[in-house]
Amino acid sequence: MTFPFTFGLYVARRFAAMCLIMLAALTGLVVLFDFIELLRRAATREAGFGIVATIAGLRIPFVALQVLPFAILLGGILAFWRLARGSELVVARSAGISAWGFLLGPVVVATLYGAGATAGLSPLSAVMLARAERLDAAVLRNSGGTTAIAGGRLWLRQADRELDPQGVAILSGRAVNRRDGRFGLEEVSLWRISSADRFLARVEAPSASLSGGAWVLDNAVAFGPDRKANPASTFRLPTELTPDRIEDSFASPDTLSFWTLPDFIEVLEESGFSAVRHRLQFHSLLALPMLAVAMALLSAAFSMREARKGGVAQMLGAGVAAGFVLFLIDRVTGEFGETGALPVVLAAWAPAAAGLMCAVALLLHLEDG
Repeated sequence: MTFPFTFGLYVARRFAAMCLIMLAALTGLVVLFDFIELLRRAATREAGFGIVATIAGLRIPFVALQVLPFAILLGGILAFWRLARGSELVVARSAGISAWGFLLGPVVVATLYGAGATAGLSPLSAVMLARAERLDAAVLRNSGGTTAIAGGRLWLRQADRELDPQGVAILSGRAVNRRDGRFGLEEVSLWRISSADRFLARVEAPSASLSGGAWVLDNAVAFGPDRKANPASTFRLPTELTPDRIEDSFASPDTLSFWTLPDFIEVLEESGFSAVRHRLQFHSLLALPMLAVAMALLSAAFSMREARKGGVAQMLGAGVAAGFVLFLIDRVTGEFGETGALPVVLAAWAPAAAGLMCAVALLLHLEDG
C-alpha cells in the first residue's frame, strides 16, 4: 500500500500546484483588465492612480472566488497532461494502480479548495468587495447609499403586527442624511395593509427617522379605513430594520459573508424583502466544493490520454470546451434562479451535480468501459 499512497500523494501535489498557478494567472489577468477599465472610467473623474489601484486590489479575492472552478479545470488538465506525457500514468497503471486510485488525491484537493473558498475566501471577498463598491460609488460614480439605489425615492416593506398579526407596512420616502447620524426620510407615506391585502390605515408625515427599533414619524397625520384624518401627532412604527440592513438589502449578495447569509436571509424575509438572490448565493457557495470536484474529474477525463495514441490536442480542447460549457451553464442557471424561473436549490446545485455525474460517467467509459 505504500506505493499507491506515495504516488497518489505525488499526483495530488502536482495537481494542487498547477491549480494554484492557474488560479494566480487567471486572477491576475482578470484583475488587469478590470484595472484598465477602472483607469478608463477614472479619466473623467478626479480620481488618482492610488484610488483606482486600491479598488482593483480590493476586488482580487472576489475575482479569485469567481475563477476558481475554471482554474481547477485548466490546472488539472495541465497537471494530468504532463503526467501522461511523461508516461508516469502508464507506469502507474502497469503497476496495478487504477485511475480511481490516484484520482483520490486530486478529488480531496479540489474539495479542500472549494471548501476553503466557501468558508475562508468568501468572508474576505465580501468585506473587501463591499469596501471596493463603496469607493467605486463615491469616487467613480458620485452616487451614494440607498437614495441612488432606489432612484431618489426609497420603498420599504416590513412586518406590521399592530393592526393585523400577519399585516405588513409599506413605507415610502426620500432618504436624507440627518445631522445627528440617524437614518431619515422626507415626504413620508405609510400604508398599513392586512394579510389579505385589505387597507387598514395610511399615515402621511413630512419626515421620519429610524431610532430605537422604530420609525418615528413627526407631525404625522393618520387616515383610518373611513378616510378621515386624525390630528397631527408623533407616530411610532416598531421595526427590525437598521440603516445597515436597509442598505445591505439593496447591495449585491457577493458583499455578504457565507457565515452571515443565513441570519441575514431570515431578517430580510421577516422584513418583507425578497431574499432570492441571497439564497442563491448561499446555495452556490455550498455547492462550490462539488463544482470543484466536477471540474477536477473533467480535467482528468480529457487529459489522461496517452500521447502515442494521438488526438491529445483534440481531447485537451474538448476538455476546455466542456469545462467552459459547465461554467457557463452554472452562470445561466444562476440568472434563471434570480428571476424565479428556477427553484433556488435547483439553480445552484444542478450544474455541479450534472457536471459531476458526466465526469464520472466519462471516466468509467474511458477506464473501465
